[in-house]
Parts: sequence; C-alpha cells; structure tokens
Amino acid sequence: MRAAVVGKPIAHSLSPVIHQAGYAAAGLTGWSYTRIECAADELAGLVAGLGPEWAGLSVTMPGKESALALAGEASPVAAAVGAANTLVRRCDGTWYADNTDVTGMVDVLTAAGVPAGATVTLLGAGGTARAALAAAARLGAAEVTVVARRPEAVHELRPVARAVGVPLTGAGWDGAPAHARADVVISTVPKGVADPLAENFDWRPGTVFFDALYDPWPTPLAAAALAAGCRVVSGLDLLLAQAVDQFAQFTGVPAPVEAMRAALAAARP
Repeated sequence: MRAAVVGKPIAHSLSPVIHQAGYAAAGLTGWSYTRIECAADELAGLVAGLGPEWAGLSVTMPGKESALALAGEASPVAAAVGAANTLVRRCDGTWYADNTDVTGMVDVLTAAGVPAGATVTLLGAGGTARAALAAAARLGAAEVTVVARRPEAVHELRPVARAVGVPLTGAGWDGAPAHARADVVISTVPKGVADPLAENFDWRPGTVFFDALYDPWPTPLAAAALAAGCRVVSGLDLLLAQAVDQFAQFTGVPAPVEAMRAALAAARP
C-alpha cells in the first residue's frame, strides 16, 4: 500500500520520516510513503490517476482547498474550515477529506495547558488560521482576535468563525503588540513576517505561544516568548500530532506515537 504528502514546494517535508517510522514500528512491511510535488491546480489530475494501491494523501500548501473540492465526502470540520489536509481512499474508490490540522492543534495546545474559555490572539488570516479558529472553538475559546496584514483577510475568516461557533474580532497588524497578553497566541504567518514583533511584544508569563513554523527554530518571536516565561509549542509538534491521526486513518491501525516522535526528533532541522 502507498501514501504520500503532496504540495509545492515539498522537498523539505518531514512527513515521510514520521510515517515510514510508524510503518516500521507497526510491522506494516508492505507500506511506503513518499513526497509528490503538486500544485493546487494539478491535484485533481494526480488523484484521478492513482491506482487502488493508494490508501491516502497528506495535503500541504497550496492544495488544501482543492483537496476538499475533489472529495466525495468530507468531515464536518473540514467542511466548516473549507480546507482538507487529509484524503483517505474509500473501498469504492472515492476519497474522504478530513482536516487533522485541527485535531492536531487541539492536542498540542491541550498538552501545553490551555484552559477552557481561553482568550486567543491569532497572527495571520490564511489557510492555517482557518484550522486554528476551529481548534480554538473546540477548546472553548472565549474570544479570538485575528491580527492580519490585510483587513479583507479578516472578513474572509468570518464565515469560518460562524461555522465553528467562535467569536472573532479583527485587528490591524500594527496593533499586534497590544494583543500579546492573551492566554494563547498562535502565529500562522510565513517565515520572517512575525520576526519584527519579537522586539516589542509585551508577553505575559504563562501565555502559551504556538508558532506553526519549525525551520529555523526557534523563530525570533518564539525565542522572545521563551525568555519571557511563556510555554512554547512549535510546528514540529503539530506536524507529529496531525500525522498521528492521518496514520490511523490511512492504515486502520493505531499509530505508534513514540516511534514516530523519536524519528522526527532525530530528523528535525
């Protein structure tokens, strides 16, 4: 059986390390997991050409919206978020779409001690921010403030917030430091965008900071949060958590989490 991570660019992905370690630990000797470079507009053609030996695909940027569109059925959370990072082959040849980024974020934030009813500051309003909104809803967030570079991007998130049932307030990027003292701060912006914030963020010790990036690590903002006494979660923590859920969906067996964690730790940048 085969599975792969698809996206563009994809050469940097550590997903094969995690899944292959899981196959070995679970005794799935006939399984393989690879990388496939694939743009969003190429995904439908790629999926249509896959044979019955394909069990699933992990979908990274920029194909998550396309993955949802081509699935025959989607989980409620993927439908609410409007994006899927997981495609699972059904016995009848159709594909089921899910978003394990959401469950992964819930797992890592819960492990970091995020309380029910937390206030959340979300840096960025792109695809990963959609999953973060759904995760905040599952954690019972009292309020989510989205800090974005483009005001219209906040408006694009409002239907997602309504769908998952979480209150959303928008804020401009220049005002980001004013929202640093939330219970949880989640950064979903590309590499380098949040670096200037490290100099003027007024962190509150005890805040949980989750940065979706992991290369390079720590980011300047993560380093500042650590120095201020915050609990910090990285994109590698999310990469593992979302892969654990995918592994179980692809193979039908429980994921050997510790073996997968060890392989990721050995391969991390």
